[in-house]
Amino acid sequence: MSRPPKLDLAAIVAAATPPARKSADIVQLDVPAPRPKPAATLKERARQMSVYLEPPVYDQLRDLAHTERTKMHALMLEALDLLFKQRGARSIEQINEAEGR
Repeated sequence: MSRPPKLDLAAIVAAATPPARKSADIVQLDVPAPRPKPAATLKERARQMSVYLEPPVYDQLRDLAHTERTKMHALMLEALDLLFKQRGARSIEQINEAEGR
């Protein structure tokens, strides 16, 4: 009974290794770096700021928002816009136009 040939580790590794490539075989692609995606939502673009309100002030703001069928956030932006105009600063709309939004 004949024995199968003895396996040689070096021969197995040599058979499994792909042939070496020449430097001329390597193709360089000039792909520009991906541009960062602009933030899609206000939450992604904006900075969050906390405002601490006394309960009666908060309640009044909430009641105004409910009566006007709007959000408290919209009323806060309206208040900031009025403050900016009163102080001679650019309005929120002007700021956003200058930023291209």
